[in-house]
Amino acid sequence: MTVEVHGFCEERFLPLREAFAANFADGNEVGASFAATLQGEPVVDLWAGHADFARTRPWERDTTVLLMSTMKIPLILSFLMLVDRGQIALDATVATYWPEFAAGGKDRVTVREAMTHRAGVPGFEPPVTGDR
Repeated sequence: MTVEVHGFCEERFLPLREAFAANFADGNEVGASFAATLQGEPVVDLWAGHADFARTRPWERDTTVLLMSTMKIPLILSFLMLVDRGQIALDATVATYWPEFAAGGKDRVTVREAMTHRAGVPGFEPPVTGDR
């Protein structure tokens, strides 16, 4: 499927634009956008496709989307830099750095357990709903 890619892309990032377009050609994408800055200057701003699976609304430059898990990689890299520098110890308790975390019997949970989702802290009480 051929989809028109809108926006701009500096010449040095044309392979990125080609990869973006290939997602549509390969049928892996319905609609998407991608923007990047380098040293505070915009270098890529692309969008293409449709904003709905029925393909009735075109993807626009300002189409609003739900983002999920976008900060996990930068967060874990920053965290591991602190571990590498000796500023956070994986086997210390979370309460060492965040005393309030110890409430409710979580005083022995280690940073390692929290970072590997083995802390036994499954959710919120009362449960969080979409109404809040």
